[in-house]
Amino acid sequence: MTAAGGRFHNQVVLVTGAGRGFGAVLVDAFAREGADVIVHYNSSSAGAEEVAARARALGRKAITVQGDIARLDDVRRLCKAAFEFGRVAVLVNNVGDMASDQRSWRELDEQVIDHTLAVDVKGTLFVTHEIGSRMFDGNGGVIVNIGSQVVIAGSPRAPQYAAAKYAVIGITKSYARALAPKVRVNTLGAAFMETEALKNRHDWKTGRREEVLKQTPLGRIATPEDMVGPTLFLAAEDSRHMTGQFLLCNGGLAMVGA
Repeated sequence: MTAAGGRFHNQVVLVTGAGRGFGAVLVDAFAREGADVIVHYNSSSAGAEEVAARARALGRKAITVQGDIARLDDVRRLCKAAFEFGRVAVLVNNVGDMASDQRSWRELDEQVIDHTLAVDVKGTLFVTHEIGSRMFDGNGGVIVNIGSQVVIAGSPRAPQYAAAKYAVIGITKSYARALAPKVRVNTLGAAFMETEALKNRHDWKTGRREEVLKQTPLGRIATPEDMVGPTLFLAAEDSRHMTGQFLLCNGGLAMVGA
């Protein structure tokens, strides 16, 4: 698909944490599918501008908006800017903190735990609430939360990360009920994605990658591009009869029964 058509032609899509990593890859994909895009970032200003420039090069409209999603005032400002740009049809809550610098569950640090929970839980809830409310009061929309397969396997390295991603499922189900039938809300249970953040993690460089690879039936570690298709599926009309669901996409790692 090109920006001349596509599943999201002339729709406005907001992706949080899109100045780099998976968020940037998602914005590129939505723009190729015809969307006008809102590139949210907190600290990656230069990256966000580059992402927006790529969307404009495809003939799409694009803006960047800064904000700390763990702060409600910032989220309300983000929401206001987003809807001034256009009626947001799709929100992807991509921002998440995985406590990348933590090496072991033994490193109990209250500040790190608070930050992870603030970003992943409060942040996801704030953005879902503020954008979702406007969607509900308007013409409806779709929300996709980027979760993690960690809710299946747990995290022996950073338990607070697993706890936060469990909370995202609760947020998803709650708002899927609250905002129905006008707004659909689902979570993608993403696999380990080899973003720069993951590649730089101590455990990933000292054996964890090989361990995960050995336990993955499809025999490969996902790239961010591998998660684009499932995310766009959840955002598009293709999944119109799905809400409140958790879609696991992890190469078969930690398989669960029906």
